[in-house]
Amino acid sequence: MTRNVHRPIGLAQLSLLHTPPPALVDVAAVAGFDFVGLRVRPVTPTESPYDLQPGSRMLRQTLSRMKDTGVTVRDIEFLLLDGTDQRDTWLRMMEAGQALEASSITVAGADPDTARLVRTLARMTEDGRGFGIHPTLEAISYQPVASIAQAADIARQAGCRIVVDTLHFNRYNGPGAARQWDALRANADLVPLLQLCDGPLARPGTRDGLVTESRSERGIPGEGEFDLAAAVAVLPAILPVSVEVPSDRRVAELGDAGWARLLRAGIDAVLTRGCSLQPSGSPDTAGAK
Repeated sequence: MTRNVHRPIGLAQLSLLHTPPPALVDVAAVAGFDFVGLRVRPVTPTESPYDLQPGSRMLRQTLSRMKDTGVTVRDIEFLLLDGTDQRDTWLRMMEAGQALEASSITVAGADPDTARLVRTLARMTEDGRGFGIHPTLEAISYQPVASIAQAADIARQAGCRIVVDTLHFNRYNGPGAARQWDALRANADLVPLLQLCDGPLARPGTRDGLVTESRSERGIPGEGEFDLAAAVAVLPAILPVSVEVPSDRRVAELGDAGWARLLRAGIDAVLTRGCSLQPSGSPDTAGAK
């Protein structure tokens, strides 16, 4: 399988949400990806639950496909921290993540009480040490924690990290939106993973529209108007990059492998452009609004 020797390239589960993990590993290998991100618990009632707990049949199958293909699991997801006691849930997720040899678990902040969210993440971070897994807080454009600056401030207090998703990076239009690029540069040390997708600069006009775009119809890297090459250039050259592009329509047209190959081609083109930019360059901030 072809690998990028400088930067690991991954395929996020949301790109092929209905593909079970063992099959996703195979598809990733065929398309030339180095790692996958897996959902170890469903996020919405319409998602298929994938049992990846220690001892499960699906875990054994996934580990077997990983061994045969060389594809690894880097991140697991997804937990929306809403202020309730979810410790049992994240401990089970971490058990699955440890079995998969993952290194991070993605969470988002839906708790409007920032102090409580910091405490929750701090405890989650402490728990994660025992599993070799660190929480990564993702700024989601339609959740209370929506900006890079917010996520970074909370993560620094809690001792965890942040994951950057270029859709939500570009869709944020709240306080400090014009300074998203500055916040990304200032907090690059907190970012263990960049998730790439593309889209138009025009933002959906409603929260429902943002949710629909996020979960079911994003653009292939390089086909839209986001300044993805600039985002790549701002962050370290060896930072792992994952492609997270759900598209129910195009998956149905192309099939899993065809869609994964198209995503790989798109991300390769973006990374080539990003590597040609100077890290200290000042990207156009239009795409951040």
